[in-house]
Amino acid sequence: MAKRSGEYHSLADVLKDFINDNKLEKGLEKINARDAWVKLMGNGVNNYTTDVQLKEDTLYVSLSSSVLREELSYGKEKIVKMLNEELGEEVIRKIILR
Repeated sequence: MAKRSGEYHSLADVLKDFINDNKLEKGLEKINARDAWVKLMGNGVNNYTTDVQLKEDTLYVSLSSSVLREELSYGKEKIVKMLNEELGEEVIRKIILR
């Protein structure tokens, strides 16, 4: 366990250090990407979404409707841009709808 120092640190800084020290960034990016998809797509799309996974810089989205998959495929670049804006950094470079 780390020694205590006499300095005060904000909770945000302590959590950021903990995440970096334990290499948890990738896991948090996966969760944040899934949450961003749910938030941005709304109930209409989420009802047909069966799975959302982030692997490396690619977001894999499984949809149960082929019609919706075709509709969303026309706006992939816009969806990637919106998701990255929601995440606050460029995490997603490509989206694959299946």
